[in-house]
Amino acid sequence: MNTKEKEKYIEEFDFPHCDESTKYEKVAKIGQGTFGEVFKAKEKNSNKKFVAMKKVLMDNEKEGFPITALREIKILQLLKHENVVNLIEICRTRAAQYNRYRSTFYLVFDFCEHDLAGLLSNVNVKFSLGEIKKVMQQLLNGLYYIHSNKILHRDMKAANVLITKNGILKLADFGLARAFSANKNGQVNRYTNRVVTLWYRPPELLLGDRNYGPPVDLWGAGCIMAEMWTRSPIMQGNTEQQQLTLISQLCGSVTTEVWPGVENLELFNKMELPKGQKRKVKERLKPYVKDPFACDLLDKLLILDPSKRYDSDSALNHDFFWTDPMPCDLSKMLAQHTQSMFEYLAPPRRPGHMRHPHHPVPGGPAKPSSSMADSGYQDRVF
Repeated sequence: MNTKEKEKYIEEFDFPHCDESTKYEKVAKIGQGTFGEVFKAKEKNSNKKFVAMKKVLMDNEKEGFPITALREIKILQLLKHENVVNLIEICRTRAAQYNRYRSTFYLVFDFCEHDLAGLLSNVNVKFSLGEIKKVMQQLLNGLYYIHSNKILHRDMKAANVLITKNGILKLADFGLARAFSANKNGQVNRYTNRVVTLWYRPPELLLGDRNYGPPVDLWGAGCIMAEMWTRSPIMQGNTEQQQLTLISQLCGSVTTEVWPGVENLELFNKMELPKGQKRKVKERLKPYVKDPFACDLLDKLLILDPSKRYDSDSALNHDFFWTDPMPCDLSKMLAQHTQSMFEYLAPPRRPGHMRHPHHPVPGGPAKPSSSMADSGYQDRVF
C-alpha cells in the first residue's frame, strides 16, 4: 500500500463495536491528571443523559493501543457493582488528515456529580456522623466486591471516590488497578511498588514490598476515613522518606515486634525509620473524630503490619456501622448543593494541618484557614 492508499484505508476503516464520539457533546472539563483528561458530556440524542468521557492517552504509542488502557478496560468490563463506576462503552473520533490519521479513544462512564475531595474541600458541605458512616460503608462495600473479584485498586484517594447526587458512592479510576493471585506453589508475586499516591501509600509499599495484596487498599480507606473529619489528607509527605516518618509519628515505630518479617522488605535497612515512636492514632484523631467507634475502626485500618490490618469484611462488621446513628442516606444533604464539586475545580486544599501532632485543634474539627474562609468555595456552574 502506498501512503495515499493507507490513509484512505484508515479513514474508511469502521470499528464495528466502537461508536463515534460525536454522539456526545462535551460540556466541561472535570478532571486532569497523568491519566489524561476527563470531560462531562451530554448524549446528543437525549436531553437528560450526561456521561463522563475519559480520554485515552495515545501520545507515547508508536503502534496499537496502550496496554495500560486495555488493562483498565478489561477490569472495568469485569466489575459490575453499585459502588464501582460503570463503563458504558468505548468511543472514538474518526481518523482523518486533521488528526494525522490517528483516532482518539474515550472511555465513557455514567456521570457522577461529585468526587469526595471536591466535597471535602468545600467548607459549606457538612457531613453528619450517619452520613460519614454511609460514605465509608459504600466505600468498603466497593472494596469488598473488587477484592472478591481478585482486583487491587492501587490508587485509593479521596479524588478517586465519586458520589452521585443521589448519594451513591462509586470507586473510580482503575488506571493503576490489576488482578492479583494468591501465591501459587510458594512463588512470590513481583508487583511494582510504584503505585498509590504518596499521601495514601501504605508502609509496606514504602518499604519496597512487591508481594502485596488487598491490605494496600484498606490503608487508603483508613486515610480517606480520617479525612471525612479532618477535611484534608492526614499525612502529607513530600518524599517517601518523609511519608514513612509521618506514618511512624502517627502509627508508632516500624519494628519487628509490631510487624514480624518487616526486616525482610527490600528497603527496611535503606530507609531511616524513626525509633521510639509510640502509636497515637486514637489520641491524635480524637480532637477531630468524636465517635469512639470511629476512632477504633480507624485504628484498625491504619495498622502497620498488613497481615493484621482489617480487611473490608471485618471493617463492615465493626460496631461503627451497627450503632446509632445508623448509616443514613446522603441525597438530602447533597440536594442542598446544586453545583458539581470535583477536586480539579476546587481551590487547592490547604496543606497539612495534621502535620503538627502536638497542636490538634482543641475540642473539635479543624477550622478552615482564613484564606479559604475568605475565598469560600468557588462554585463552578456547568
